This record gives sequence, C-alpha cells and structure tokens, in this order.
Amino acid sequence: MSPSARCLLPAFSLICVHYLAADGFRPNLGPDLQRIEVTCGDVTLLLRQASQWTPGRIDFRSTPMTTERSAYGTVFSFPETGFIGTNHLENEPEELTRLTFFLDGKKVPASTNLNGQTFRLERESRIRTLSLKGMIELKGNRLYETATVSTDEDTPQKLLYHFMHAWVPTVSHFLAGSDGTPDKIISGALTDSEETMRKFYIQKAVDWIAVYDSASGQFGVSRLLEAPAEAGNISMIWNVPPTYRKYYLKCFQNDTIPAGFNGTWRMVTAFGESDLEDWEAAATKLAAELQE
Repeated sequence: MSPSARCLLPAFSLICVHYLAADGFRPNLGPDLQRIEVTCGDVTLLLRQASQWTPGRIDFRSTPMTTERSAYGTVFSFPETGFIGTNHLENEPEELTRLTFFLDGKKVPASTNLNGQTFRLERESRIRTLSLKGMIELKGNRLYETATVSTDEDTPQKLLYHFMHAWVPTVSHFLAGSDGTPDKIISGALTDSEETMRKFYIQKAVDWIAVYDSASGQFGVSRLLEAPAEAGNISMIWNVPPTYRKYYLKCFQNDTIPAGFNGTWRMVTAFGESDLEDWEAAATKLAAELQE
C-alpha cells in the first residue's frame, strides 16, 4: 500500500499520511527551495515547496502553535475523485499559475529566510473547473488569509475547506462565538481520551474561534472577516491526538459551486499569552479587537 493510501479514517483523508508522498515533489511554479521561513514581528510562517507554497507551520514568539504534520490552505473534495489542493497530492496536484512574494511592500525573490515588517504572498492556481486566488499577509503580528474561488461551470463538491490550521496537540481548550449572540459562547476542553478521539467540536457558523495551548501558555484567535453566505461556512475543530487539534472552515458540503460563482473568504489570526484562568477573557477581548 502506498503512503498516500494509508489513512486512519478513509472518510476524512486529511488525516492520511499523504505528506510522505510529497517527498521529491516540486510544484510547477516557485523557487527551487524546500522551505521558506518568514518572520514579521512575533509571528513566523513556514512555507513549503512540497505543499505547493501553502503554510506549513505558524509560530508565535518562536514557539510552534501549529504542527507541520498536516495540510493548510484550501482543498476541494470532488465526489468522483476526493481531495485536490494544497498538500493533498494523493489524487492530482493543482496547477499553479502565479506566485509572487512581497516584503515590506516590494516584490522580492524568495529566499530561505525572509525578515521584515510586512509580508505578502499572492498565489493563483487552477483546479479543474475552479480558479483559486490566495493571499497570505503578515503585518502587525497578525496573519491574514484570503481565498477567492470562481468558476464558469457548475462544480459538485463533497466539501470545500478553507483556512485549515493544524493546532499543536498540546492545545487543551477552545472558544467560539458569534457577534450577534455574544452571551452564547461555545467552549470546551480538548483531551486525549478515547471518548474524544476524532471527535468534531463547534460545528456551527461562528464569527471567531480561539484555542489555548497549555504547554506554552499562549493562545490563538481566528476571526472570519468575509465569507459568501451561500457557501455554508461551518467552523469545526477535529480532535486527533497525538497529531493535532485541527480547525477547518467547511463550505459547500454535498453541494454544487454554481456556474458564475465568484466568492471571497478572509480570515485574520492573532495570538496572545495568558494563564489558564484568564485566557477566555483575554481571547474574547482579542476577538473583538480583530473586527475591521
């Protein structure tokens, strides 16, 4: 059996060890570098050639908040094929059509380490009938991610995931909330118990989610800034210890992306530090500050 076929849960191949199949893979565009680390302020972003220049890890104050053992970015699941996009190479790679790096507002060639005040990556690709435009920005200790999907044809989907964040397995708690109902916060603990193994949490349309890493005493908050309502946009965290506690924005589940669709999703993620007793208040405050 090939590495890409050895899945722990066939219905959700995101937990496949497909990253092993990426050894030696090079996308059709991009520099001849395996990894690029970008640091702006307190945030460091790893970009990987093997995952077609999508994120590979997010660090805050030199501490990994996410793991490299996963896929990030945007991935589509086609009914007859399965996943295509980002680090999912088990079916077919996406075709990159443009890749541009900017540091402190100026276009730059890629190098192993990029350091500056601001960073922007513009990435465009084609996946069958779909055009995908992505942008990643680091500025003001915040990570901004944008994805625009367009198509001229009806395109059935099993589901579409945006903004996948593979939080480290030491993440122990989560929060989620909606601005329209601020008194109805969703919260809970994330454990390694058999009862919670591979359980999905939240599974609602929310405006923001937060996670707390008990190992570092740091937390992350992600706010959805823009999303097309017709896409569904369900937030969820998949608990898969000891690999990760992974966030997904699920869209177009068992639905069709209609011909003529042109929709944009935007998310901002920021970080903080707190003890366990005070982290919920600190994260809720940061979630409010992330509104534009």
